[in-house]
Amino acid sequence: MRMKILFWISVAIPLYAYVGYPVALLLLRLVHHRPVRKGPAEPFVSLLVPAHNERDMIERKIRNALALHYPSDKLEIVIACDGSTDATPDIAKQLADGQRVRVLAFPLNRGKVATFNEAIRSLRGDVIVFSDATALLHPDSVARLVANFADATVGAVSGKYTVIEADEDGAGRSEDVYWRYETLLKMLESELSSTLGAHGHLHAIRRELYPFPDPATINDDYVIPVSVVGRGFRAVYEPTAIVSEEAREMSGFSRRVRIMAGNIQQLREIGSLCSPPRLMPLFFFLSHKAVRLLVPFAMLGALLANLFLWDSSPFYGALIVLQAAFYLLALAGLAVTLRPRLLMLPCYFTTINAAVFVGLYHALTGRRSLAWK
Repeated sequence: MRMKILFWISVAIPLYAYVGYPVALLLLRLVHHRPVRKGPAEPFVSLLVPAHNERDMIERKIRNALALHYPSDKLEIVIACDGSTDATPDIAKQLADGQRVRVLAFPLNRGKVATFNEAIRSLRGDVIVFSDATALLHPDSVARLVANFADATVGAVSGKYTVIEADEDGAGRSEDVYWRYETLLKMLESELSSTLGAHGHLHAIRRELYPFPDPATINDDYVIPVSVVGRGFRAVYEPTAIVSEEAREMSGFSRRVRIMAGNIQQLREIGSLCSPPRLMPLFFFLSHKAVRLLVPFAMLGALLANLFLWDSSPFYGALIVLQAAFYLLALAGLAVTLRPRLLMLPCYFTTINAAVFVGLYHALTGRRSLAWK
């Protein structure tokens, strides 16, 4: 009986995290909706681009930013070079004019948040837009972000992240599916109250609300919006403000480990939602982040319990066969690109959950630096 209880609790956790939670949001959406009062707004915007050794992308990024459909006299593009040891600062300076495009060349590599904290002090914008060097903005993306700030209750806005050439990368299709799923969650959270996480590739904040996070912060694109919500403002999602990144930029197990370590680290942010209690964001925090971190442990629990139960009935026997097939597909996906690409999903799902264990180790021991480069 104990093994059956363990098995079904272990099954219930990932089912709630990935199916039950979005269903709950959809049901809530039927009875509650909090639209953003958008309007014409053209505040002075500082587009802040952190860069560390991005010589292959930085010129493309600057030209992409210069092509934005936003009044040129109300937009500054600031490239914050974080201790680059390649030609990134030199390339950026060739395109800088000191007004519309400026370069801040910091000599030491201190990490993304430390770079933000120092760069913010020299920015002129009423609204700060953050965007990674590898991310390409659609021409109207900044204007669509900024329109949300016409609503005085909005303190932060996230754009929509999309994947370029997902079919050309082994993990790209799975990553694309994952981000489409995450987009749905963020849209529903935003419509109900506030989305807690932004896309680091494109998000914005009212300058006076910037929290100056601890430089050791890993997931700044989560901590910054949560701090805004904790201060009584909304953090919303703007699906028409689109930013794109090539699939190959997202690969690598170490990247997933860093994200997971950041997810563990950001659990401490729950305090800002508890006093005073912000019930809907708190529900989002627990369901979208905290429960997700339990999923890899639940996967192990379900597998171990099923091993004890497989010969107790044909039902449990069939389930162990299905689990074995799932993990065999995951192992195969590590070796080769499976077709159809849907078969790569077990590999992607298993990999991101395996990263939780490694991320937990580094978060607890601090034996390896996970600072942004």
